[in-house]
Amino acid sequence: MSKLNARLKRKARIRRKISGTLERPRLSIYKSLNHIYAQVIDDTRGHTLAYVSSRDKGVAGGEGDKKEAAKRVGQLIAERCKAAQIEAVAFDRNGFPYHGRVAAVAEAAREAGLKF
Repeated sequence: MSKLNARLKRKARIRRKISGTLERPRLSIYKSLNHIYAQVIDDTRGHTLAYVSSRDKGVAGGEGDKKEAAKRVGQLIAERCKAAQIEAVAFDRNGFPYHGRVAAVAEAAREAGLKF
């Protein structure tokens, strides 16, 4: 089994248990080799309520530590959630292990006031 297929199996197992509602939407994380993306999704309507990536103007700071960019993504997603009057989310790590950049996004969002 390839690494991608293993991640997709973990993702499916997680998604069976986690679903976003309007009161508690799902915070989904995706990381590529160079960037990290976070979006808050209402699964009942199928709408993205907030979105931030490390490619955005306010986040992308040239060459730097990817973990620092992930922390900035976590802070910005929490700010945009507060602007959209979202206080609590269900965290979806999307099959990725909870360490490194994924954990940095989660911790920064918690510090900025988002409840998991």
